[in-house]
Amino acid sequence: MKEAAGLHGLYTDVNMGPIPPLKQAAAWLAVASLTLSNAIAQQPAVPTPHADARENALPLPEDRGAAGLSQTLKRLGTWASLMIIIAHPDDEDGTMLTYETRGHGVRASQLTLTRGEGGQNAISADSYDALGIIRTNELLRADRFYGVKQYWGTEADFGFSKTKEEAFAQWGHDRVLYDAVLAIRRERPLVLVSTFVGGVTDGHGQHQVSAAIEQEAYRAAGDPKVFPEQFALGARPWSPRAVFSRMPFAPVTGKGMFDYATGKWQPVRFFNYVTQQWSDKTLSTDVTIPTGSYDPVLGRSHTQIAREGWGEQKSQNGGGNPTLSDGGESEYHRWAASSGGLSGVQDSFFAGIPTGIEGLATLINGPAPDWLVSSLKAIALEVNKAASSYNLEHPEAIAPTLKAGYLATTALRERVGASGLNKDEKANLIAELDLKMEQFQAALGEALGLDLQAYTTRSASAAGAGPFGGGIDETSRSAAPGDPLEVRIHTGNATGEAKLERVWLASADGGSWTDGLSEKPSTNPGSDVTLEARVPQNAAPTEPYFTRPSIEQPYYDVSRPEWRGRSFAPYPLAAWVEFRYQGVPIRMGEVVQTMQRQVGVGGVFEPLVVTPKIGVRVSPEAQILPLDGSPVPVRVTVHTEGPADGKVRLKLPAGWTSQPAEAEFHRKVYGDTAAMLFEVKPPSELQDAGANKPFAIQAEADSGGHTYRSGWQRIGYLGLRPYNQYRQAEFKTRAVDVKIAPGLRVGYVMGTGDMVPEAMEGLGIAPHLLTTNELLSSDLAAWDVIMLGIRAYSARPELGMIQGRLDAFVQSGGTLIVQYQSGTFPAPFPLAMDRTPVRVVEEAAPVTILAPQDKLMSWPNQITAHDFDGWVEERGHSFLDTWDPAYTPLTETADAGQDPQRGGLLVAHPGKGTYVYMAYALYRQLPELVPGSYRLLANLLSVPKAAN
Repeated sequence: MKEAAGLHGLYTDVNMGPIPPLKQAAAWLAVASLTLSNAIAQQPAVPTPHADARENALPLPEDRGAAGLSQTLKRLGTWASLMIIIAHPDDEDGTMLTYETRGHGVRASQLTLTRGEGGQNAISADSYDALGIIRTNELLRADRFYGVKQYWGTEADFGFSKTKEEAFAQWGHDRVLYDAVLAIRRERPLVLVSTFVGGVTDGHGQHQVSAAIEQEAYRAAGDPKVFPEQFALGARPWSPRAVFSRMPFAPVTGKGMFDYATGKWQPVRFFNYVTQQWSDKTLSTDVTIPTGSYDPVLGRSHTQIAREGWGEQKSQNGGGNPTLSDGGESEYHRWAASSGGLSGVQDSFFAGIPTGIEGLATLINGPAPDWLVSSLKAIALEVNKAASSYNLEHPEAIAPTLKAGYLATTALRERVGASGLNKDEKANLIAELDLKMEQFQAALGEALGLDLQAYTTRSASAAGAGPFGGGIDETSRSAAPGDPLEVRIHTGNATGEAKLERVWLASADGGSWTDGLSEKPSTNPGSDVTLEARVPQNAAPTEPYFTRPSIEQPYYDVSRPEWRGRSFAPYPLAAWVEFRYQGVPIRMGEVVQTMQRQVGVGGVFEPLVVTPKIGVRVSPEAQILPLDGSPVPVRVTVHTEGPADGKVRLKLPAGWTSQPAEAEFHRKVYGDTAAMLFEVKPPSELQDAGANKPFAIQAEADSGGHTYRSGWQRIGYLGLRPYNQYRQAEFKTRAVDVKIAPGLRVGYVMGTGDMVPEAMEGLGIAPHLLTTNELLSSDLAAWDVIMLGIRAYSARPELGMIQGRLDAFVQSGGTLIVQYQSGTFPAPFPLAMDRTPVRVVEEAAPVTILAPQDKLMSWPNQITAHDFDGWVEERGHSFLDTWDPAYTPLTETADAGQDPQRGGLLVAHPGKGTYVYMAYALYRQLPELVPGSYRLLANLLSVPKAAN
């Protein structure tokens, strides 16, 4: 991969997802244009060029009614905009964003390079790309509180990295810069901000990359010679006016600056990636943001609103705590560069930038024409008039003023388009005026009390209405090609001053869902309309557009270049309505929703998605070959969206056999998903060969003349909007040279979720998942081994209540194995870890066996350094820092430059039993069939049977 060398054409077309040739990209653009044209066929000229259909059924309280209109008016009065660039969900500076957007009407966006796939999961066993889907949706929920638009990079979080150089080596410099430049060119922010500074005080190497690339992209985005292929995707060069970063989190003192990734102090040294200069001075605060300021319209401080949003990221931290804000919080940022040459203390990010509507004239190179200046002043006058005369009890009173501002904006847009301004000036002005048109429409809709809700229903009579009417039916979350639908479209028109002129459905791909179908009258009060629809036979599944062949690839490929940067592929169907107020069109759109009732939550709206008629999944997805030579069980589940008949078979490697060779299925109703069991046996010579490469077995289902080879899983948790992840129906297996003691009785305490119990089944053990009641009152002596899952002490609070029972279990001869935990936890003898848990992140970091003769390392398998070959993502997490002399450390490992870590595997023998703490990431290795992880697990479980 060629590295960036200056800003003039030395960037390469690396494998970025991929980036197509210009003609191919132009073809995608034509498809996108056709999609829009079909969606609004025979409609008036599009009045909101930038608007997408709303994906969420219900706006936040802060965005409704008087509060919503108040904020829209703030946005109308400014063209201030900023983009923050971060590495992971939960890195965002939510309090700053909320202050700027909700406090000052700033149009804010956020580029998040990764989806957090390599992080820890405090909610479930979902990991890697599934975890990335969860954290994507969590950040989208948080963004609603911050009021920002979300963009994504194609980089995958490959786990904790300690240096910027490691992260760039994994991702490729050009890939990261490409993503940042594309987002900037599409969103056109005036100011760039980063949570980090690009140095070792950021700790995580991926954090450092996000800050470094923010400053590099500040220079690169405006250069037409940099990534010119992006222009075929509709992007244009754009140069932000200023770039800032938040002040360092880690301390900078007389000792130097602290690198929390390595736990070491470094000399003070910061690099400015814009000026390409080093400084050995402590950074100074240039901008102070009073994030704790109270908003009387919203009823809370901006910090309080933001903290509620940050708390939506439950998989990473279990949910943030609400803040007891006293209104005095502030945040501190440093200036890195600006086109105006500003430096020193400033009162805002936008110092020296004319951010009022009149400031749009600065988009002209040189003196702006008088007609442009006067037109912008006229628009600003109408906005100021609307804001100053806004009456909370009579918002409709400002509608005539908003109409006048809208008409003035459309007239100016037409004049700009017909003017002699150069193409860049025209493009920039039209983009900003389009945004103003959209904001005027939003303000008119809010002032006039207009509303739209669209959801699937079971009949035009609204069966779910109940005795009081107005209810919503509970319907399926998904539909398959060919399925009929009924979509109920409800519009609100509180003042009656606008006229509803048009209601229609539009698909994301431009295909018609309503050809030959009718509009049904509704018996519901108000202006409800029910439209018949049918999913086209060629409708594609609603699935992520970003995929990768394995977790070893540290970036995503993208299926559609024009979707690059989006959160997900567009949802398949949206409802649109057009009102008209005194000749002004007001268009509103919402993704068609479904509603389900969840126990403890109530009615939950989710966008309608498309799935295939049949899905195929296997379980388990990976398991070693049975140690006793018996066939390996493969369970195949066929999910259908309705009645279906067919056959299932397995595609086997040469010489393998399956019993049965194929199986029939007959599904009568939705949800009938009984699994079919296949017993698969490899050739005898493979079973005797010891460790081998993995083998893949593909399940296929034939039905209705089609062959299906994949299935889907809803990724999410109760209360979080899910998204379907598709996987090939593939079972992976391998022979592993491993021995285990016979007759073991193992109890497992599931923490936040992992696949360790399934791996035990591959060793011939049937672990019992211990319930809360069993932990509290059953006879623990029924088990030889009790193993605690990752983060169990955090996820299972009852463990703190029964620690005495666990200690007694060990004292009496039992074995207690504790996998990595996320903080302080009780143990038979004292042990402790730092507030920032120590990790060894290099998968190939050398491992030394300190006590090779210890039974845990020598029986029934002799554990050597080779058993740590082929590990994925990391060695381990939450290594202990200190421990009582009663513990014996069994291994030593370290990343390059890291102090030796002996706190990853410790054993003690309280009374007659054994206590083990295991920080090595077995839970990541076992699903990947890493042989040494099975050998190590077998030794841990076999401890009770080991001879003294």
